Amino acid sequence: MTQKLTSNDHSRDSVGLKYVYPAMSRRSGGLSIGINFNSNSACNWRCIYCQVPNLMRGTAPEMDFELLEKELRFFLNDVLQGDFYQRFEISQELRVIKDIAISGNGEPTSLVGFEKAIALIGEIATELGILPVANFVLITNGSLMHQNKVQLGLKRLHQYNGQVWFKLDSATETGRKQINNTDQSAQKALAGIISCAQLCKTKLQTCVLNYQGQGLIESEKTAYLELLKQIKNKTNISEVMLYTIARPSFQPEAVDITKLDAQTMNEFASEIRQIGYQVSVNS
Repeated sequence: MTQKLTSNDHSRDSVGLKYVYPAMSRRSGGLSIGINFNSNSACNWRCIYCQVPNLMRGTAPEMDFELLEKELRFFLNDVLQGDFYQRFEISQELRVIKDIAISGNGEPTSLVGFEKAIALIGEIATELGILPVANFVLITNGSLMHQNKVQLGLKRLHQYNGQVWFKLDSATETGRKQINNTDQSAQKALAGIISCAQLCKTKLQTCVLNYQGQGLIESEKTAYLELLKQIKNKTNISEVMLYTIARPSFQPEAVDITKLDAQTMNEFASEIRQIGYQVSVNS
């Protein structure tokens, strides 16, 4: 029996496919068609709030493009013409595809055939009339923006009026190491953000959480706001998506992580707006 699709469950195998899965997305505000390039649950980062079970360090495996096309056509036709909405008990007002989102069990830009995959998804979704009505989104930690294959993929995404949701959880070396388990500096992240914004529409997405009861640390907030000022001066990025955890982490730090309270998030969002950004808050 099929379970009801909710924002609390982003299972990648809910419809039994390798690459394609549905999700009710808080940030998209409705049905998101997820595309998972990292079926091996491998990522070059290890964020402590990550909800991927059995996460390991690594890159996306080789893509079976024929299978991706078969699954995507099958699933999109099921949503458009089949009984998908009834099977998953989706209410009438939510029966619309908000986006196709490349977001899965790892960093998607690590895929060797990244540009080819972007092009294939874009072609199919356009043919079936989903694009350009819905959004075409890449969710990324941005760590591989310097690679030529990634830049070519972003150019292709831009051709489909797509957008990048660029992860920026911390602007300090300590915070990035603690939250994302990466040695990438904030300045390298800034370089990646600038490069990304030059190639495709880009939004920043920031996960804020209460780790070990510390709440939103003042030094972290100050550094983050300062980095946003630099981004504002060097790019056309105007939107920040601020959110906290909605589902349990599968990482060892899970016992020390709780949601950040709504008041703190809203106060933080107000400070970001003062810099000149539009801010959405999902608490």
